Amino acid sequence: MEHTSSRGQLGAALPPAYLSAGTSSFTDFLRAQAPELLPGGHRVGDPAVAAKLDAPHGTTIVALTFAGGVLIAGDRRATAGNLIAQRDIEKVFVTDDYSSVGIAGTAGLAVELVRLYTVELAHYEKIEGVQLSLDGKANKLASMVRGNLEVAMAGLAVLPLFVGYDVDAADPATAGRIVSYDVTGGRYEERAGFHAIGSGSMFARSALKKLYQPGGDRAAALRAAVEALYDAADDDSATGGPDLARRIYPSIVTITADDGAVRATEDEAGAVAQAVVADRADRPRG
Repeated sequence: MEHTSSRGQLGAALPPAYLSAGTSSFTDFLRAQAPELLPGGHRVGDPAVAAKLDAPHGTTIVALTFAGGVLIAGDRRATAGNLIAQRDIEKVFVTDDYSSVGIAGTAGLAVELVRLYTVELAHYEKIEGVQLSLDGKANKLASMVRGNLEVAMAGLAVLPLFVGYDVDAADPATAGRIVSYDVTGGRYEERAGFHAIGSGSMFARSALKKLYQPGGDRAAALRAAVEALYDAADDDSATGGPDLARRIYPSIVTITADDGAVRATEDEAGAVAQAVVADRADRPRG
């Protein structure tokens, strides 16, 4: 009986482009081989139709630096019009060893974009043998947001918030960085030490102006982030506050030189959230 190697079977099943190293950009590879799989590759047709889809939207993301690192956190609610589409959606993602992205806007497209971005970073590292620099990571995400412009103009916008730890920074105290974007892919370094995006961002930023401690430790940053999300939920109906009954707490990722990007455990996030809710029972305005 004639036997065919698994390599031969794979070669017969896939085009040659899939079996060569090619470009270090996985997004460019998709654009050439399967553009319909890109987040911006979908044809949305009439913007008026897209606007009526009532696709679930993610809401509020906050980020702030602390001594030796950076933190990003998000509430867990997704809305569709005036309805709560999901109470426990995940909007904060670890994208590689030293970066994380939080999403606001059209939830389905945003999650798809971040998953592709995570593969993009891993693909680059495998092809080139090194990780992208932090600026390279931020620029790559900007180009992917720009690729989503057509659907954003139709009302299905995706807005990420990027945080990363710059392992090449001369001063570890300033290695934690925050980058925001607009729908055209414009990127903006947030140098105040904190930022927020999403429907409740105005209230979250106002809270962080008072709560943020430059040079504070990780525990202080966790507390400030949860307090800011609580304040956002207090005034923005699309932002979900801590749900103690269902044990739904904010998603939190911290990034430091020693530990890299680490997701806070449910127990840790829950302990901080419960402390904030208990303190607000005595002081509702914070």
